[in-house]
Amino acid sequence: MSESRTTVNDHKVVVITGAGAGIGRVTTHRLLADGHSVVLAGRRVRTLEETAEGRPGATVVETDVTSSESVRALFRSVRERYGRVDVLFNNAGVFGAAASVEEISDEDWHEVLATNVTGALYCAREAATLMRTQEPRGGRIINNGSISAHVPRPSSVAYTVSKHAISGLTASMNLDLRDHGIACSQIDIGNAATAMTAGFGANARQADGSVRPEATIDAAYVADTIAHIVSLPLDVNVPTLTVMARQMPFAGRG
Repeated sequence: MSESRTTVNDHKVVVITGAGAGIGRVTTHRLLADGHSVVLAGRRVRTLEETAEGRPGATVVETDVTSSESVRALFRSVRERYGRVDVLFNNAGVFGAAASVEEISDEDWHEVLATNVTGALYCAREAATLMRTQEPRGGRIINNGSISAHVPRPSSVAYTVSKHAISGLTASMNLDLRDHGIACSQIDIGNAATAMTAGFGANARQADGSVRPEATIDAAYVADTIAHIVSLPLDVNVPTLTVMARQMPFAGRG
């Protein structure tokens, strides 16, 4: 057995963006239960505090991931409080308005790309900078992708493009950061039951133009998957992983 093997109880400092709701909230609760220190980052302090529930391992930092200065301030706070960051879960994201390529407005396009792509880059950049210089060196960055990184939903051009961009970001990070002890993963999630996907369980538009319900899964299973990746030693990487409802449309969205 490798001497570097860890257990789920090994303490880590984890930053989660978009921690106030959905997958971010469920993952925060799971990692706190595993004994990790979790920094909850997001724009709405109230929802972050509701997620933290006053637990001693939770720290709330108001953060706008679309602002490079706000992201720098987040990681300054992490460095000052903990001296290091072991894991970044790049989770903040928006779906945006339903629109095809000929319908998308400038405002809707820029909102989705600023949050889902630029925000992920800003956070990864600051996390990697700290991970490269801390002692012991290294860490893990997990990017929240989507099965839209493989096949789109109808009328989802901005979201789909953003998640394809996350695939490129993850691949570039793995190449550029592997020699600095940083492991990078992308988790592509399909129909986890959250407020963001609430409509899919009842009236999801299909590739053939029909509207019908789709299967969903409890977001706790996504959190379990992330917790497993967090528990791995840094000489083990999971570059990409998909977790989804077994019966949801996926291949060809049909």
